[in-house]
Amino acid sequence: MDAQRIDHIHLRIPDDEIEHAIEFYQGLLGFPLEGFEEYEQGDTPIFHFRLTADTIIHVRPTDEFVHPKRENFDHLAIILNEDIDDVKQELEDAGVIIEREGTPDGATGKAPAIYVRDPFGYLIELKEPVSETA
Repeated sequence: MDAQRIDHIHLRIPDDEIEHAIEFYQGLLGFPLEGFEEYEQGDTPIFHFRLTADTIIHVRPTDEFVHPKRENFDHLAIILNEDIDDVKQELEDAGVIIEREGTPDGATGKAPAIYVRDPFGYLIELKEPVSETA
């Protein structure tokens, strides 16, 4: 096998909290919403948010939603093309709690990051791109 990248991640959310997903992922994080019309029409059980041209977050509303537990899920890491201090300030201004900060190592190397929870309990790592001089 010769993996190239992650194509998508698939998250379940409570079926009565769709507006919270849209508010967080599109409103706060700025990821465009796609496939929602098809979801509303019953053509598909999911809709998604576009992170990049080749990466999406599938969202599946379900009445069987169970909040993630640390034993089952730790976090989703997203590299942003923004200064993490600007992102942190924007999210804090919007009332989002920053759970922790650090300079974690990842697939592309070490870079500053912040960790926040989405409305459903998923931990999201928002990370600056790795510096070219690092």
